[in-house]
Amino acid sequence: MFLGRNEENGLRCVYHGWKFDVDGNCTDMPNDPAESRFKEKVAIKSYPTVELGGVVWAYLGAKEKMPQPPGMEWLRAPATHRNVSVTHEFCNYLQAIEGGIDTVHSSFLHNNNLSDMAHFKRVDQAPRLEVERTAYGFRYAGIRDIGEKGQYIRIYQFVLPFHQFRSAQVAYEEGRGSRKSIPQIRGHMWVPMDDENTLIFNWVFAIEADKPLTQDYIQKYEAGAGRGPEGETRVRHRTRANDWLIDREVQRCKTYTGIQGVNTQDLAVQESMGPIEDRTREHLGTTDKAIVELRYLLLDSITDFKKGIEPRGVDPKTYRAIRAGDIVAPKGVKWQEIAKDSLVAKW
Repeated sequence: MFLGRNEENGLRCVYHGWKFDVDGNCTDMPNDPAESRFKEKVAIKSYPTVELGGVVWAYLGAKEKMPQPPGMEWLRAPATHRNVSVTHEFCNYLQAIEGGIDTVHSSFLHNNNLSDMAHFKRVDQAPRLEVERTAYGFRYAGIRDIGEKGQYIRIYQFVLPFHQFRSAQVAYEEGRGSRKSIPQIRGHMWVPMDDENTLIFNWVFAIEADKPLTQDYIQKYEAGAGRGPEGETRVRHRTRANDWLIDREVQRCKTYTGIQGVNTQDLAVQESMGPIEDRTREHLGTTDKAIVELRYLLLDSITDFKKGIEPRGVDPKTYRAIRAGDIVAPKGVKWQEIAKDSLVAKW
């Protein structure tokens, strides 16, 4: 039915003309005699859908267990303040997630200015991680000592099974520590297509009503991530087939990787491991706490499901009010307290 023709509240198969309604019932069978009742015996699978935030969401489970529609804050942000793009990644979805939720790699992989030694993520390349379980999954903070300025704290949210929130409110380049001109929250959804392919939904929204995301800003943001203009985000030109167009001279003189585009850098290291990473050969360190927590939670979710217990992240009420945050704060303070208000959704 991918090729189906959209006709008045139904899809018509282009092969023999059979038409099905939204519940999967066959409503018309033009190649069968008019008096035939065969169509009443024919049905196909159908899944409830809802469109929110420019994304079509489908529920694939048992109808009697269908939860309320997703409730993330970015879905409620005005269209003028929100953008979503899509990327095809050639590896297992969990491999992609684990690369995305790792916070320490930004000090290295995303160092696109080797001369900027005042950048908060260069001043402290070994952040302290704190992870807390929640009703929806977990939240975690990367805490960096930035000298006289205090500490830079970036707090992430993760809604099971594949949804990360991260903050971009502090301008930390060149040690500024000021507020960005357009404070925003960003994130990814890593949706498995099959065992070796992932569809990534890259979302961003501005958090202040008087500062929308202009088309010019969105185009520059997407380009900086390594994604193409609107309508071309799934078509990648930097892939394993051409070594992600790595430039060794740029790598030697200007950037850590020599690969253009922040998210292309992520894709490169994740895909370079192969479609499915052999985790028996890995060495997890002290800054891998978020990855370890994710694995435990996924295993716990499997156990809960077998026992008939609702997994974390199913009920949208548990995460409707959450937001990611990043702040500069005095040393020694608890981020749970000082960042409390900034972690509450406003849209």
